[in-house]
Amino acid sequence: MSEQPVSVAIVGMGTVGTGVARVLTEQPDRIARRAGRPVQLKHAVVRDLKKSRGIELPPGTVTTDLARVIHDPEVQIAILLVGGIHPAREILLDLLAAGKDIVTANKALLCEHGEELFARARDLGRTIAFEAAVAGGIPIINTVSQCLAANQITSISAILNGTSNYILTQMISENWPYRQALAKAQELGYAEEDPTLDIDGTDAAQKLVILTQLAYGVRASVADFPRQGIDTLDLADLTYAGELGYTVKLLAVSKLVDGQLEMHVQPTLVRHHTPLAEVRGPFNAIALVGDVVGETWYSGRGAGQMPTASSVVADVIDTIAGRTRLTFPRLEVWREPAPFPMQPREKIVSRFYLRFSVLDQPHVLADIADILGRNKISIASVFQHEAEGSDEAGRRTVPLVIMTHRTTVGNIESAERELARLTAISPPHVRMPVVN
Repeated sequence: MSEQPVSVAIVGMGTVGTGVARVLTEQPDRIARRAGRPVQLKHAVVRDLKKSRGIELPPGTVTTDLARVIHDPEVQIAILLVGGIHPAREILLDLLAAGKDIVTANKALLCEHGEELFARARDLGRTIAFEAAVAGGIPIINTVSQCLAANQITSISAILNGTSNYILTQMISENWPYRQALAKAQELGYAEEDPTLDIDGTDAAQKLVILTQLAYGVRASVADFPRQGIDTLDLADLTYAGELGYTVKLLAVSKLVDGQLEMHVQPTLVRHHTPLAEVRGPFNAIALVGDVVGETWYSGRGAGQMPTASSVVADVIDTIAGRTRLTFPRLEVWREPAPFPMQPREKIVSRFYLRFSVLDQPHVLADIADILGRNKISIASVFQHEAEGSDEAGRRTVPLVIMTHRTTVGNIESAERELARLTAISPPHVRMPVVN
C-alpha cells in the first residue's frame, strides 16, 4: 500500500455530506486498506459556517470558498453532494475542468444532463461515479453496469422512493389518511418540508431513467413515460386492494416487451406475500431479470444519511483503486440510435383496478359493464359496499370496485371517455395497474 495520501473534497455538507465526512474520518484504516492508499479529507465546502453539523473536522477544513477545491492541485476527487440542477451542473463542469474525478449522488442532475456530463468527463480523461444516485445504500448501479454485464436486462420492477413507501405502509398498517401519514414522514425526516418530488413520482422516475439508460442503452426522459404519484391516493383504495389480496406500491417499471421498452411509474396493486409487497417503511427494492441469470433481487435502505454515505465512500474507494477508470469509459449509455424504441403508452398491457363512486340506483353496473365490453375490456371481478356517501347534489353514492382482465391502456382510456358521460358516476374515478 502506498503511503502517499489521496486528498478529497466534499462540496455540499448537508445530511449525506456529513455522513460521508464521518465515515472518512472515523474509518481511515479500513478505507486505506481497501483503497490501497490513505484518504485525506482536505476541504468541505458549506453555505453556512455557523451551522452545526454534529461533527468536528480539522481546523481549516470547512470553508465557503469553492475555489479552494477547484484550484487545489492536491485534490484528486471531488464529492459533489449539492442537489438540484443549478448550480450543481456548473460546479461539476468546473471540477472536471480542474482535473478532478467526481463522485456524486445527484440523480436529478444525471437524469437531466448525464449525456453532456459523461461526454465531458471522457473528453477530459476524468470519471464520474454515481452509485449513491439510485437506491441509497443498495449497490444497484454496479450491479446493472458491471455484475450483470453478461446479460441483457429484460425487466426492472422497483420501489425506488422510501418516502412514498413509508407513507403507503403507514396508511394501511395504521389506518391513517394520506395527510396524517405524510406529516409523520416529515416528523421523522423521511419527507422534506416540500415533499413534492417524492410524492408525485418524480424522484422515482428520475432514478428509473438512470437505471434504464444503464440497462438498455436508451436515453429516456421523465416526460417520455406515464408518471403518477401517491398524493391523490385515498385510504379506501388501499383498503379495497387489501380485500382483493393486493398491496399498493409506488412501482417503477422498465421492461422489454416485443422489442419495445415499456416504462412507467405509478401506484400499482402487487399481490400479497410477493417480495415487492413485503417491502415496508422507508426501504427500497429492485427486481431485475436478465436473459442469462434470470430473476435477481436487491433490497435495503434507499435513502438516509449513512446508507447513502456508504455508497458514496464506496465510489471514492473504487475511484482511488482504479476500478472506476476501468469501467467508466465502457458504460453502455445513451446509444444512438436507441436499440429499443419506447412502447406507446396506449399499447401498455395490464390488468387494472377501477373504482367508481356511483349512484345507488338500478342498471348502473350494467351500463358500466356495457361500455367496458364495447372497449374490449373483460371484467374479472366486481364488488360493491353499501351506501356510504353522497355527491355534490346530495344523492346517495356507493363505491364500485372492478378488477379487469388484461387489456391495453388505450382501451381503458377509450372506455373512460365514454364513462365520463354517464350521469350515474360521480367524478373522479380511480385507476391503478395490477401485477401478480
